[in-house]
Amino acid sequence: MTSMAEARVKREFKEALSGEEFCQCQIKMELVNDNWTELRGEIAGPRGTPYEGGRFVLDIKVPDRYPFSPPEVRFITRIWHPNVSSVTGAIRMDILKDHWAAAMTLRTVLLSLQGMLSVAEPDDWQDFVVAYQFKQRHDLFLLTARHWTSAYAGGTRSFPELDLKIQRLKDMGIDEHKARAVLSKENWDLERAADCLFL
Repeated sequence: MTSMAEARVKREFKEALSGEEFCQCQIKMELVNDNWTELRGEIAGPRGTPYEGGRFVLDIKVPDRYPFSPPEVRFITRIWHPNVSSVTGAIRMDILKDHWAAAMTLRTVLLSLQGMLSVAEPDDWQDFVVAYQFKQRHDLFLLTARHWTSAYAGGTRSFPELDLKIQRLKDMGIDEHKARAVLSKENWDLERAADCLFL
């Protein structure tokens, strides 16, 4: 027997296929292991943001009580954003918690997440370090977000100066992602990053 959640997701898939955002490849959804409650979503980084040119993959788990309970969503693609954990991909967004309504759909979720990439809420942060950088060193936040988009989401920009700092830490035996993460948190200050790693 088909569950209420599964029936709803099937209907949403059918409706979404004709949506403009799907046709333009701005958002995508697919099943994981032919399971209607385990999905992969994908959103394109919005134009005019540091995420432009990136493709961000999301893990979507649909609960049995869907649509009366929100889906559980997290970023699989690493991203530098105040409302997303740079470590786990956990998302802080009101419609995924207290402001969910049964009339919302998975398409709504994907479009809302894409909108969140355009308009961050640093005062309602999921990642304090990123939110602090967003508010206090916005130029470095933009640089770091662009760099992470290129490194993890297929963005096309290059950052030779940042890559050189990452390489210096890699030459000391540090994993590339760990080097990038600590440099990002230390505002790309190589000496402070080394202190965090080796002291």
